[in-house]
Amino acid sequence: MVGTPVLFIAIPLMAAFLMPLLGMIWKELVRIVPGLVLTYLLILAVNLLDYVMVHGPIVEVIAGWVPPIGINLVFSVFSGFLVTLMIFLGLLVWAYSYRFKRNVDYEPALKYFLMLMMLITGSVGIVLTGDIFNMFVFIEITSISAYGLTAFYKGRNSAEASFKYVMMGSIASTFLLLAIMIIYSQLGTLNMADIARKIHLMNPTYKIISYIFFVTALGIEAEIFPLNGWAPDAYAEAPGPVGAAFAGIVVKAAVYAIIRYTYTIFDLSGSFNFLIIIGMITLIVAETAAIRQEKLKRMLAYSSIGQMGLVLVAFGFGTQEGVFAALFMILNHAITKSLLFFSGSYLVYNSTDKKITEVNGMSKYLPITSLLFAIGAFTIVGLPPFAGFWSKLSIMTAAADSNMILIMALVLIVSVVELVYYLRVVNRIYFFKKEAAVEPKKPTFNALFVMLVLGALILLIGFYPDVVTGILHKASAGLMDKSQYIHNVLSLRQ
Repeated sequence: MVGTPVLFIAIPLMAAFLMPLLGMIWKELVRIVPGLVLTYLLILAVNLLDYVMVHGPIVEVIAGWVPPIGINLVFSVFSGFLVTLMIFLGLLVWAYSYRFKRNVDYEPALKYFLMLMMLITGSVGIVLTGDIFNMFVFIEITSISAYGLTAFYKGRNSAEASFKYVMMGSIASTFLLLAIMIIYSQLGTLNMADIARKIHLMNPTYKIISYIFFVTALGIEAEIFPLNGWAPDAYAEAPGPVGAAFAGIVVKAAVYAIIRYTYTIFDLSGSFNFLIIIGMITLIVAETAAIRQEKLKRMLAYSSIGQMGLVLVAFGFGTQEGVFAALFMILNHAITKSLLFFSGSYLVYNSTDKKITEVNGMSKYLPITSLLFAIGAFTIVGLPPFAGFWSKLSIMTAAADSNMILIMALVLIVSVVELVYYLRVVNRIYFFKKEAAVEPKKPTFNALFVMLVLGALILLIGFYPDVVTGILHKASAGLMDKSQYIHNVLSLRQ
């Protein structure tokens, strides 16, 4: 084994705090250092993921205090897959952002990349921690960074979007602390594995209340309806690459937390049905809203919310096939939605309103960017031979295995709705004549490279899904094995 999970927290935190000092030596370091750190962490994540695929989970003890008393980090195939995905997307966001609009200047660049590092650190910490209070700490780190990035462009709309996010985040923090307080008062422990082992001793009423508080708090970050009121404004007002970071990193960490609580900690019989219901409602409402949007970023935001609803529905099946389908959807959504935000940002780069009508005829001016947006659009709706086809087919198969015909019909209907509003944009890009006086902006070399990497991944997974299915099958099996998770963590005290 090379390295330790602690490095995923320690190195980016140290780098973030040193960036202002390094900038005093050479200003360009505030842009270079995050890339170097994320490159190293990606190599570390791939190595550790390869290790746990063969040897089993790594449980890292902090300061020598073994669980359940001490803090621990758990790097399994399930958490390792998500950590690797997050860091990979974080590296691409960094590369894309290197010379993107206002962060060309030193002061904005310092603020932007420092908050981006903290955002990635907090999200990775949410996935790795084995302690519910430390998860709260990492959620706060992630949220504060997200608030700052939402308000990065100084203006009334950005400030309003960030304020909405702060208000919702404050409510989330309150509910999360209440849930933690209830569990600690009942069981006297904060360690996830120890809580899972003792959860049957908890008063059923308190158990239900604490679970509802957890889902409510995490549902705000996971963009679950009706807790996602902040999301469309935040996506619309934040810089383009930040939208990709929200969709590909922050939301995935929140979904992980909900699923970890549902599958590992709590033993509530109706929790899976609850996930299906809130997932279906989120999916229907978001897709209905997306088709009515006139602004590109808001359309992409509602589309992202709908996709997360579908992920929760798949997790709600409560089967290994459902978990596999949900993880496949998470992977494809993270890659594809990032590509859509990256390419879409250049299609409306110099636009003030970011309206869909302003992409008219852009294929003549930005042919590669337009093609990559079209690839992202086709894969998000599930057209073959793109990657999204396999993830939606997996959900359909898992639903059929669970005899959930209504879910299958819903997925098909939603796919048609998605096809309508994404084809509307692609149609304007290729078959409409440019009328708006918006000057097209050609992407920088690094931005174009990032988009090409994501486009290539979509095609690679589409033609050869086996490159990821092995990892996803092991990850889904690991999540389903609750007793093994408890044993791996608590056996360290012997």
